[in-house]
Amino acid sequence: MESKQYDRRRGVLLGLAAGDRNGGPIRMALQLARSLLAVRGFNEVHILKNYVNWWKADGFDTGPVAGRVFELVAGGVDPGAAASAVHDEMGGMTGGCNPAHRSAPLAMAAFIPEKKLAGCAVSEARLTHAGPIAACVSAATVVLCRKLIMGTDWEAALAAAGRDRSVETRHALLDAPGRTPTAGGYAPEALEAAIYFLDRSGSFGEALGAALDFAGPANYCPVLVGSIGGARWGAAAIPPAALAHCGITAEIDAAASAFNAGK
Repeated sequence: MESKQYDRRRGVLLGLAAGDRNGGPIRMALQLARSLLAVRGFNEVHILKNYVNWWKADGFDTGPVAGRVFELVAGGVDPGAAASAVHDEMGGMTGGCNPAHRSAPLAMAAFIPEKKLAGCAVSEARLTHAGPIAACVSAATVVLCRKLIMGTDWEAALAAAGRDRSVETRHALLDAPGRTPTAGGYAPEALEAAIYFLDRSGSFGEALGAALDFAGPANYCPVLVGSIGGARWGAAAIPPAALAHCGITAEIDAAASAFNAGK
């Protein structure tokens, strides 16, 4: 059982990389992973510092919301005010799926108790996205991945992920199989599309292939198919060809191994 958990934990990051065809989400996830491992816990100040330092050095594909927050923080704006300012600048349109993409390492960090997991995901999302739905979907995604890592079956994991979440998020988790998916980046829609493909597929490769064919160049639901699918089926189920585009597998493996070593 423990070896299967190791494989599923590793699968979260490798799966995310397989689904991410632009490169920003996996690199942000690695920054979060490095913070969690460095402090052996959740520290918002440390996480944001990692993000901003990465963004200043060579960060890309952050999405407009996170990128603008990092710009403000790098320019001296108080971190606590930056996300709120960007939310106002963008007319409240900060409900995207970037936090759900990058937060996957929280699920891998066994030193963060399950009862604190959703709260950490919400706090992490709010570093950049003031829209509450972005945080809600991120929390649901992280809880879903943790449940799958621990061996919970698919239906029970979905139910657990939807507990105490918004109606919109629960619909995305529980009603996706009967709905027509959309390819946009609004967090509940991206999650719903991911669940749609994961629910009807029998393997990681099948789910990701269908999601990529559906999404085209939109780098939203396939990233979630990757991280959630990796937690469900494990790293061993990810076809090597699915990672051919990713040039940082050594870094990903190092982070995954560190989480497994310090479970």
